[in-house]
Amino acid sequence: MSGRSSGSTMIVGSTPNPSLVASNLAYCNPSDLQSFAVPGTPHHLALVADAFVLSLNGKIGLNAIQRRHARVSNGDSISVSRFIPPDDFNLTMLTLELEFVKKGNKEEHVDAVRLAQHIQDRFSNQVMTTGQKVMLEYQGNNYVYTVNEAAIREQEQSDNYVRGMLSAETYILFTTPGSSGIKIVNQREGASSNIFKHKEFNLQSLGIGGLSDEFGDIFRRAFASRVFPPHVTSKLGIKHVKGMLLYGPPGTGKTLMARQIGKMLNGKDPKIVNGPEVLSKFVGETEKNVRELFADAEEDQRSRGDESDLHVIIFDEIDAICKSRGSTKDGTGVHDSIVNQLLTKIDGVEALNNVLLIGMTNRKDLLDEALLRPGRLEVQVEISLPDENGRLQIIQIHTNKMKESSFLAPDVNLQELAARSKNYSGAELEGVVKSAVSFALNRQLNLEDLSKPVDEENIKVTMDDFLNALHEIIPAFGASMDDLERCRLNGIVEFGGRHAHIYKRTMLLAEQVKVSRGSPLITCLLEGPSGSGKTAMASTVGISSDFPYVKIVSAESMIGLSESTKCAQIVKVFEDAYKSPLSIVILDDIERLLEYVAIGPRFSNLISQTLLVLLKRLPPKGKNVLVIGTTSELEFLDSVGIQDAFSVTYNVPTLKTEEAKKVLEQLKVFSEKDIDTAAEALNDMPIKKMYMVLEMAAQGEEGGGAEDVYSGKQTISISHFHECLQDAIKYQR
Repeated sequence: MSGRSSGSTMIVGSTPNPSLVASNLAYCNPSDLQSFAVPGTPHHLALVADAFVLSLNGKIGLNAIQRRHARVSNGDSISVSRFIPPDDFNLTMLTLELEFVKKGNKEEHVDAVRLAQHIQDRFSNQVMTTGQKVMLEYQGNNYVYTVNEAAIREQEQSDNYVRGMLSAETYILFTTPGSSGIKIVNQREGASSNIFKHKEFNLQSLGIGGLSDEFGDIFRRAFASRVFPPHVTSKLGIKHVKGMLLYGPPGTGKTLMARQIGKMLNGKDPKIVNGPEVLSKFVGETEKNVRELFADAEEDQRSRGDESDLHVIIFDEIDAICKSRGSTKDGTGVHDSIVNQLLTKIDGVEALNNVLLIGMTNRKDLLDEALLRPGRLEVQVEISLPDENGRLQIIQIHTNKMKESSFLAPDVNLQELAARSKNYSGAELEGVVKSAVSFALNRQLNLEDLSKPVDEENIKVTMDDFLNALHEIIPAFGASMDDLERCRLNGIVEFGGRHAHIYKRTMLLAEQVKVSRGSPLITCLLEGPSGSGKTAMASTVGISSDFPYVKIVSAESMIGLSESTKCAQIVKVFEDAYKSPLSIVILDDIERLLEYVAIGPRFSNLISQTLLVLLKRLPPKGKNVLVIGTTSELEFLDSVGIQDAFSVTYNVPTLKTEEAKKVLEQLKVFSEKDIDTAAEALNDMPIKKMYMVLEMAAQGEEGGGAEDVYSGKQTISISHFHECLQDAIKYQR
């Protein structure tokens, strides 16, 4: 940044005249000055003992402030060298902290615009450096200002100091210590433009991935008005946003986003409060805790007015303390009092304008409605599951260090991992990376001798490690693959055109949901005799669709639950589905979900009405859902109006002789001469019962068992098969 000649030594002295103390100049003899002069350039002297650049004018003499910060005394020798300002060295902005030279109880109002003009006139073409202190006489008072911040267009600096030349174009902001007694007035020119520590935002460097759109919304709604000077917002007749709510599924980055917003802001450090921490068992103590959170902001606003710093209060798990008033039956009314106290502080008679309250929750539905209206937590941003590009950014953030350290194997394809990790939240992706690293580290350990030195050079996290981690870390809003696979334990076999046609039509519905803009909700009902393969077909559609969210709702997972609890669980599955762009919900054995009993008949009207509402409720914009129901009691569903709620109904039939023959040929459990006889005996039988009969017959074979039969080592005798079939028919009757 600077050109320097070979250094020379000069003797430090005081300024030639006390009137020269209030300046930023050093003084030396004209003859000494000639050795540093460069034709056509200003004369600047760099003191090697310090980082500040001082201008020369006659003798070498330093005032007390300069000597203190150069760490020299009168009579000391000091090395000096020539400083040649580089191109484009003018300062664009200066932030100066102003205080009296002699501290006391004196109070003074200083006009920011006039003082800035005075400094530009007095110190024009002089170099200012961050941390530098300068003496200043203004309107009969002696001040000293400290350069807190300096900015030039050319960002690259040397020696870890930011410095530049003061010019008429330099934009100057003033601050004062709280106890200085100096009141800055008329600071209209961008008094709030310094709200952020950084002039530009790289979210990935802050550890935030996949949330650029959400951050853009937050900035526009909550911070754009604060960047402009106060007189602009007053002319517009608007007030700053005082609260925002970040909501969405767990692990999506709500707390991370709030913490990083707090760190990006200048001024006071954010207060981070966990909702339950505010609660107290003592009467009035909880309300006192809430008031204390706002005490600093109140004091700051009273003393500094519009120049007050922004005070950020972050409420994590805000639903723990701000439930709807009247919903908590604890008899104390504490929760209601907390809501009332917060409302008073944010939007009461003496509402604060220097506070930003950030609340976070994954249960927005529990919050009191009064908190969510404009003037309170009015900016409500959903932090949802990241898309593929967002997942890539998150994985890159968590793998950057291992990549820099060469611990990431060359075969790792982060783009493929992002594509495979559908519906993973940010926290779950971090868990995937941790799991992958655990596989890599485990390869380097000897469990028989854990004290054996580890070869760090051979630690490599491979693509296989990440794929294993994806199987180990299951997303909360993902496909229930284990449950779906359990519904088709016998696999899928081709056994006839009728079943193939139904499967094809159902898959087409899944494709329609995927591409359609006018049909965000499609419902399909598979009906047929018990054991005809309805659930297996629905599960196969769910697996083959490759939708990120597939959940099966069955009565077996709700055994012993009350009606209301069952309803809540069913509703939660649908609510979770609305968080994913593409979802399939399988309602298995709907008559069992409804607690249907043929004698009576009796059923749960509460669950019935819940299903009717859910089957007709359109998902949120951008979310598409396919609902597949299965039933063996179509007449019952028709009588209660549920069949009409489905868009289309398909009948899943039992097996005919030819279809049974195709299944037996693929299973190869009979000799060729017995297949036709066995297939004819299986006519009009549900496929699930057919598998059961074959298992019984295979298990009872002499000289072997089911394992030998299905491995092809042995076949089932037709006579033994007929015996098992007769037992199954008698059992059915």
